Amino acid sequence: MATKGKGSASADEEGAAPANAAPGETRIKPVVFLGSSGLILAISIWAIITPGGAQHVIGVVVDWISIGFGWYYFLAATLYLAFVVFIGASRYGNIKLGPKHSTPDFGLFAWGAMLFAAGIGIDLMFFAVSGPVSHYLAPPEGRGQTVEAARQAVVWTLFHYGITGWAMYALMGMALGYFAFRYRLPLAIRSALYPIIGRRIHGRIGDAVDLAAIIGTVFGISVSLGIGVVQLNFGLSFLFDVPEGIAAQIGLIVIAVIMATVSAAAGVDRGIRRLSELNVVLALVLLLYMLIVSGPVPLLNQLILNIGDYVSRFPSMTLNTFGYDPPKDWLNAWTLFFWAWWVAWAPFVGLFLARISRGRSLRQFVLATLVIPFVFTLIFLSVFGNSALQVIRSGNVRFGETAMEFPEQGFYGLLAQYPGAAFSAGLATVVGLLLYVTSADSGALVMGNLCSHLPTPVSDSAPWLRVFWAGATGLLTLAMLLVGGVEALTSATIVMGLPFSFVMFLIMAGLYKALRLERMRDDALIAALPGSLSGRTHRGPHAERTWRQRIARAMSFPGPRAAARFVDEVCRPAFEKVADELRTQGAETSVAEETDETTGVPRLELRVRIGGKEEFVYGLEPLETLTPQFATRSVSTHDTYLRFEVRLAEGNQGYDVMGYTEEQLIGDMLDQYERHFEFLRLHHEATAGSALPGHRPDTAEHDPDQEG
Repeated sequence: MATKGKGSASADEEGAAPANAAPGETRIKPVVFLGSSGLILAISIWAIITPGGAQHVIGVVVDWISIGFGWYYFLAATLYLAFVVFIGASRYGNIKLGPKHSTPDFGLFAWGAMLFAAGIGIDLMFFAVSGPVSHYLAPPEGRGQTVEAARQAVVWTLFHYGITGWAMYALMGMALGYFAFRYRLPLAIRSALYPIIGRRIHGRIGDAVDLAAIIGTVFGISVSLGIGVVQLNFGLSFLFDVPEGIAAQIGLIVIAVIMATVSAAAGVDRGIRRLSELNVVLALVLLLYMLIVSGPVPLLNQLILNIGDYVSRFPSMTLNTFGYDPPKDWLNAWTLFFWAWWVAWAPFVGLFLARISRGRSLRQFVLATLVIPFVFTLIFLSVFGNSALQVIRSGNVRFGETAMEFPEQGFYGLLAQYPGAAFSAGLATVVGLLLYVTSADSGALVMGNLCSHLPTPVSDSAPWLRVFWAGATGLLTLAMLLVGGVEALTSATIVMGLPFSFVMFLIMAGLYKALRLERMRDDALIAALPGSLSGRTHRGPHAERTWRQRIARAMSFPGPRAAARFVDEVCRPAFEKVADELRTQGAETSVAEETDETTGVPRLELRVRIGGKEEFVYGLEPLETLTPQFATRSVSTHDTYLRFEVRLAEGNQGYDVMGYTEEQLIGDMLDQYERHFEFLRLHHEATAGSALPGHRPDTAEHDPDQEG
């Protein structure tokens, strides 16, 4: 992904690859790649060879899950939502997905467009008409074809596409982004479990978690692609009399895989971002068209009613298991399927959202993820759903029955009721194809990343690997269509989503534990601040030199030569003096120095082991930064200058110590050291004397193939 200038990919993002990988090297995780690809290919071949047997096995397992775990899906989805809202609304919401000084990599529109396109597929068009129509004609409760059924119809569809599902994406996205961009861990599902299982994430447990995430993701995407193939096949039949059937659907899969491959290989900026922005614009045009031709005043009245019904009915709907008289077929086809589908998509979409959200605060991330895509979804479903209900309530019941029995025909059947059907159907086909491709290319990119050791969290896997996953997803989609069409895909998703739903609870626990420790560090800083200030106040004969030095420091923009001199004359002596004194006091202390590959200037790190507690880490990272415009030539003749920013165990602190005297640098090191002891004291009180778990994210670069 393109960065925002030299040095913007900070040093705290480096080292995500294992220690035995060369700098900048990307390589395969053999267990994850071979295990997931082998299983997907085996299932695909089995389904293609014996579609009847595959259909029977899937049906039996789905029945078992719906009877034994139906209640669990309802409860889990509600708890995910409650946790995400709590994090966003609490004081943890100010914490950034990245170092404290980091800024967003994408503007608001591009970011919002990718949020929308990553989590919404062509299925939105598929269910925008068939969902409300099915709930109106055959509601889960009460009689069909009444005013109450009409109100339920759109609200049930909104419920299945609402904030509950987007909360699952937000949970995964903020956990992955937090650990990757703030703690230098790989941008992978396993990293979210670091507070729970520690360094074992780099062993077989971590491999199993990533493998499960890929399996669920492939099936989740295959549902969207299968729905998309059936929908686009009918659209081409509607427009150009292309016959419906497996032959045409294979052709569509091949075309979509080729487009997804080109987009995914181009990367986020040049491929996925541009398609996402175009997709949003065309979808808005289609929405405005329907709003105008169907009558804006009635639709706007119904939209406001739908919003009110959604808000008022949401609490009871979210835990409505229909415990006394469960409509089993309806639950399997709708709520249980949708919740399993959201879970299956959560690793993929969450990882992609984290990938594009570096620099956003948790509150911004939660708010945008829950609101931006859902607002569009709400309007889209309300406009098209209520337009379809108007057609049925005006007497065209046959249209409704067709849309319910053959849902892929519902959207185009609705467009055919109004003037300009050729234009609107053509536009709908283009929008559907783009939604199809953006789901496929985002999925190929993410699955390739999950299978790879990457040098930084913003790196991407090898192009050939993305091509492989685009093809594998297309093959699985074809296999499931042969087994039983869209119904087989939905049933397989209910099965594959269950295992990962348990992992998501572990991710919740790990994220909360890490955020709690982060707030304790901030509390420790505040508590230790008076002592730091009293020790850093300069009086006496050197006071004049100190304030003059501060002015000179503020007005200087040093280059590599001055930075190297600063290391030799100030940093290295200060680090050695502090380390020597700590060793004299009995502390196990080490000083490490290595040359930064980007700047060519040494970076230093002091580590102090404190009994069985967490290590104290104080490092100086040289970062190359653009010289500000206000710097005159008399001050700097360089386009860039170097900063030495302080990095602690929890990440880059965002302040520069370049130009400090040796005494000032030692004072800053001791300030952070005292703050660390205050943090340990607060944690000890909070845990009633329990030992602090080891938390050394900066030592995460171990061979992931070893057992923890």
